[in-house]
Amino acid sequence: MDSTDSDTPGTQPETPFHDLEHYLSVPRVGGLTLSPDGRRLVTTVATLNGKRTEYVTALWELDPAGEKQARRITRSAKGEAGAAFAANGDLYFTSARPDPETPDEDPVSALWLLPADGGEARVVHSRAGGVNAVLAAKDADATFVVGDVLAGSTDEENDKERRKARKDNKVSAILHSGYPVRYWDADLGPSQPRIFAVEPGEQNEPGKPSTVDAQPPVELRNLTPGVGGSLREAQTVVSPDGKTIYTSLTKALAKADSREVLAAVDVATGAVKVLLDREGMSYFPGPVSPDNRTLVVQSESDTTPTQAPQVKLHLLDVSGGETTELIPFAHDWDRWAHPVAWLPDGSAVLVTADDDGASPVFRINVADGAVTRLTKDAAAYTDVVASPDGVSVFALRSSYDFPAEAVRIDGATGDVVRLPAPAERPVHPGRLERVATTTADGSRVPAYLALPDHASGDQPVPLLLWIHGGPLNSWNAWTWRWNPWLMVAKGYAVLLPDPALSTGYGQDFIQRGWGEWGKRPFEDLMAITDAVVARPDIDETRTAAMGGSFGGYMANWVAGKTDRFKAIVTHASLWALDQFGPTTDAAQYWLKEMTAEMAMENSPHLNVGNIKTPMLVIHGDKDYRVPIGEGLRLWYELLSSSQLPADGNGHSPHRFLYFPDENHWVLQPRHTKIWYEVVEHFLAKQVLGFDVELPEELGL
Repeated sequence: MDSTDSDTPGTQPETPFHDLEHYLSVPRVGGLTLSPDGRRLVTTVATLNGKRTEYVTALWELDPAGEKQARRITRSAKGEAGAAFAANGDLYFTSARPDPETPDEDPVSALWLLPADGGEARVVHSRAGGVNAVLAAKDADATFVVGDVLAGSTDEENDKERRKARKDNKVSAILHSGYPVRYWDADLGPSQPRIFAVEPGEQNEPGKPSTVDAQPPVELRNLTPGVGGSLREAQTVVSPDGKTIYTSLTKALAKADSREVLAAVDVATGAVKVLLDREGMSYFPGPVSPDNRTLVVQSESDTTPTQAPQVKLHLLDVSGGETTELIPFAHDWDRWAHPVAWLPDGSAVLVTADDDGASPVFRINVADGAVTRLTKDAAAYTDVVASPDGVSVFALRSSYDFPAEAVRIDGATGDVVRLPAPAERPVHPGRLERVATTTADGSRVPAYLALPDHASGDQPVPLLLWIHGGPLNSWNAWTWRWNPWLMVAKGYAVLLPDPALSTGYGQDFIQRGWGEWGKRPFEDLMAITDAVVARPDIDETRTAAMGGSFGGYMANWVAGKTDRFKAIVTHASLWALDQFGPTTDAAQYWLKEMTAEMAMENSPHLNVGNIKTPMLVIHGDKDYRVPIGEGLRLWYELLSSSQLPADGNGHSPHRFLYFPDENHWVLQPRHTKIWYEVVEHFLAKQVLGFDVELPEELGL
């Protein structure tokens, strides 16, 4: 991808989006943690390494008052992640960088500590299975880690020996007795996640040489040795007093089915008690109230072929076990809320929720369930934390105008102030508009439209329809993987619609497309495309459709149902639904929605004989959510059965971009560059009618 506008050279000023190398170099902010006293705010920033082959993360400290510049507080070639403040202000994090005390040992992801009073970071504990995450109590001296243990290991030393034996003997085999066996891009087993309490260890031997700065050793106490492989480490919270850990456990059911139950782990005894377990429902813990008495719980109902899931919030009295809905039905707030924090006085819970192209912060009063929108802008908020006095709320904010940045929100007015950041906002080309149309059934279909500045009635521009994944999702936040401004810099307009099944528009909007992927969502996409190409600044003769995951499914469906587009790009896409259902990593979820008959009615592969549009197929071999078999079968059937089959020399206008070591996403920076360059080459040839050079690294 060169740095010129391929449609109208020289009409726009240079931005990071005109040069992929520049784009890849833009720092990426993620995660936010606030010290218990509210004086320190820490985030993680990812930047390219010196060879520009991978992203390395570092911890940066931000000033909550917004007066001081951001400063980097960690630095290593391996990077740091998972920051968590202890009650005394010490900062814990994980890193695989070498321990200065044991430089000859193979580094693993260990638990590190940066003292509150300054000084060098040091290793607190290193274990053979590594440390995946750090958890700390807000009001007590209690720290916990999540780490993997080989099933059947008797203790940490035995686990270390067994891992070494597998490694030395080059054994990678895994014997399963249950389902699932994979998750996204990870093989499950033979190790299983466990929660450990970090506790003081035995003091050094008497007479052993020591120094005045020697730190007491720590040990890990396994709190969950008997939960098997069912622990959901991503769904784990600690009570402020450090006495209880709440987590979701996967409960195995008959016929390879499962659901999530809510459990409490008593830190003192390690006893695990199931709190919520109901047929047809899964439960996930939210934050614990400041007085440790109430847990916010998110429930999600099982799907059926006729009913989409319903997501609700509850308050659980952890002593008595009673639950009440946080938002009573009478309030009729029709959004899927994600609980993020309690206000310090316990009067309200802060949540985020997709809402008409944004994801604001909302405040829900505990007494009556009244919902108030706190942030007023059209941005998406994540990583929300409240200050100890409740006056301010901190979060990461993004939109299609800017990537994630740390902000301070006034808890009373909702006014937002951007905090001094590690890097300035990248200037993007073009302009962003909110557009919508109304379908035949009276439904509103909204979208974002990103346009080059020069787009006008005198100079209409080509259009790219981008279809989001999910499908329970929304175009409402900045994305590095599908960034519209890179294509706007090439002279395209990019349309980002939210069709039926999208979140942020109510339960009925999701239900409209449930079990009918090829019907209502397709109709909505075509309706909003019709409305946009009717604009004088859009060239309806030069259009293409693109999508990934479910968006790739829709791109495949579009290809078999219409030839209105000049090109189709389909990434990590579902092709044959009868094949996809049993082979995805979460077949138990998929098969609840789609009966065999529904899957066949909505399967794109049955329309391959209608495809007359050139397609670019993209797939990663390590994709377990949409297995590589989907891409391989799509590619073969395009070449053998579409209306643009391979000729006598084996050539066709279709293309297949294959990544042997990527998963559902393309994460390696050099592969990201190749992804965009190949997409631009394909679109330039099929939509614009001229050639753009392919990247030399492809070796063609």
